[in-house]
Amino acid sequence: MCTQYNRKAFIFSGINIMKIRFLVLICSLLGCECLSAQCVNIGNKRILFLDYDIIERLDGAELKMHSPIDRGVAFYFDKSWEGSSCAYVTIIKDSTFYRAYYRGRLTSKTNGAKQITCVAESKDGVHWYKPQLSIYRIAGYDENNIVLMNEGDVSHNFSPFIDINPKRDLRYRYKGIGGKEGKGLFVYQSIDGLKWVKMKEEPFYTDGNFDSQNVVFWSPEHNSYLLFFRKWRKVDKVLYRTIAMSRSEDFEKWEKYKLLDFGNTPIENLYTNQIGFYYRAPQFLIGIGARFFQNKKVMPDSLFTRMKAAYVYLMSSRDALHFDRIFMESFIRPGIGYNNWTSRTNYPALNVVETSDSELSVYVNENYMQSDAHLRRYSIRIDGFTSICAGYVGGVVITKPIKFSGTKLEINYSTSAAGEIRIELLDERDEVIPGYSKEDCDCIVGDEISRGVTWHGKSDLSSVEGQIVKMKFYLKDADVFSFRYYR
Repeated sequence: MCTQYNRKAFIFSGINIMKIRFLVLICSLLGCECLSAQCVNIGNKRILFLDYDIIERLDGAELKMHSPIDRGVAFYFDKSWEGSSCAYVTIIKDSTFYRAYYRGRLTSKTNGAKQITCVAESKDGVHWYKPQLSIYRIAGYDENNIVLMNEGDVSHNFSPFIDINPKRDLRYRYKGIGGKEGKGLFVYQSIDGLKWVKMKEEPFYTDGNFDSQNVVFWSPEHNSYLLFFRKWRKVDKVLYRTIAMSRSEDFEKWEKYKLLDFGNTPIENLYTNQIGFYYRAPQFLIGIGARFFQNKKVMPDSLFTRMKAAYVYLMSSRDALHFDRIFMESFIRPGIGYNNWTSRTNYPALNVVETSDSELSVYVNENYMQSDAHLRRYSIRIDGFTSICAGYVGGVVITKPIKFSGTKLEINYSTSAAGEIRIELLDERDEVIPGYSKEDCDCIVGDEISRGVTWHGKSDLSSVEGQIVKMKFYLKDADVFSFRYYR
């Protein structure tokens, strides 16, 4: 049987074709459906090239990360009750509007009851405003943008989400969590995302450090709530900040936590995790968090010497425990100027949201503890975190054996005017399937989020649906960001 996204070592080359053909013969005699555990049953799910799990070979091609484009300030933390230490932002897209939740404070203290939770809203995710609410009165203002107050440490890192668990209390679409080490995480609920009530007086989870933004959401792929939070990891007697995960089917009973596995990558201080499932391909969990270097000095002594140089990283997972950090380079660099290198600057907001039919937006907390502290927006194309790509000379990418459900194939791609893409289908013997060769494939040139693939003008794949095949991408000055089989 085909396995579902097993984590096997990536094979670049050197596969013995004669051995594979021998295995094919044996499998056919035994009635096997698949060559080996390398076969991946993708069904009709959208596949992003976030890792090497589906790639068998690269020849003249590579897996590439695409850094987001700076789109400028989304909004400033400029209300008197917000202050310059606003942080731990959560972005939620809810049907026709967007909402940003973040920490504000009433005094210079950063802990305790003086912390509050504020909101900003937007109709497009680009232009933001502060709503005039009358939930709390503060400093003589009856109207303000505060949605949670007088809840102690909860507002320090309050992180809401829309609960899509089909078994939830249907009256309350929103949940939110917050808390600190020693007291635990508390859960709140809301009908409209503005007026919040505590679900229970006791914490729902206590076994963590929590001095960061802690994230929870319902995962349709895992049929459970996933909680990601801050823990310590000791390596050679040195403590590093890392991330742990626990899961629950009902938000009542939680499994014993497990530290995330990042494979054979350097041990680093991972502070915020900002993990969530990708809405167009929920089998992928994507984390766009912050890592920092505690003793790396960037600024002169006269400029905010409490320095912890930080920048944004990208990681992904399919099983919620093993995360691929293929790209150790920064996903978003801090930028020019000392103001971009102060402590706690460059912490990304939770959640990537769609802001047009071709664009995703990522938001980053910048200029922390400065008079112009703000949230900044960055954009990438839809599915455009990473791609398989090749330059002008051209290259080839071959997938592992797959089984799919669908009669058509679409890709999200980009080429230059000189570039092109062709896709060939191979059988389990690595032989070209008649009618689906490179020469049969109609040349693909352009830049589209969704483009159907055709062979001599025909898109029908019903003759190979359910069979074990490989996809062979021929790329020239081109990127492919994702693909999907459909009907």
